[in-house]
Amino acid sequence: MSSSTINLNKATFVISAPDISKLSADTGIEVAFAGRSNAGKSSALNTLTKQNSLARTSKTPGRTQLINVFDIGENKRLVDLPGYGFAKVPLAMKEKWQKALGEYLQQRESLKGLVILMDIRHPLKDLDKDLIHWAADSKLPVLALLTKADKLSQGKRSAEVLAVQKKLASLNADITVQAFSSLKRTGVEQANTVICNWFSQEDETESEITTE
Repeated sequence: MSSSTINLNKATFVISAPDISKLSADTGIEVAFAGRSNAGKSSALNTLTKQNSLARTSKTPGRTQLINVFDIGENKRLVDLPGYGFAKVPLAMKEKWQKALGEYLQQRESLKGLVILMDIRHPLKDLDKDLIHWAADSKLPVLALLTKADKLSQGKRSAEVLAVQKKLASLNADITVQAFSSLKRTGVEQANTVICNWFSQEDETESEITTE
């Protein structure tokens, strides 16, 4: 199946779950979005799916407190994970989010790709690096979107992408780094292509296993 047959615009909300025990069956293919609470994760999801309010956005970081699942058809899903790091919430609540995030990442068999969003002006914070290193160790492909790229000039934007690529090169992992702006739609087509290719490649892998 080619990536052109996969349409992220068809995404529809399925469920908000406090932990993986409340999610639907662990089958099919999921691509998850993760990032610090101020990285613009919800805006990116809305931009990539061409929907204004698929994921809730707020001027107050940390609104994503649950695992939010969106169906795009044929047992394929986009998953919006709880934000980490910045949110000004009680410690007990933050720890609950982190537990749900960790369980999903470590136990969800249908997870086949991870989109990690970082503010291009402040990339690779400790939690970002921890998550990227975990994905590399788990052989999980990563799309690192450096968000809010409209805040920088084109020259500084390119330099920041290159700097992040160099810092991650030593991992020898499947990591794509690109600038992204929901406001200016920078990098939208490229990100869409990477995500749709993940869905397509997994489709082909499952088909090969079935026919063997």
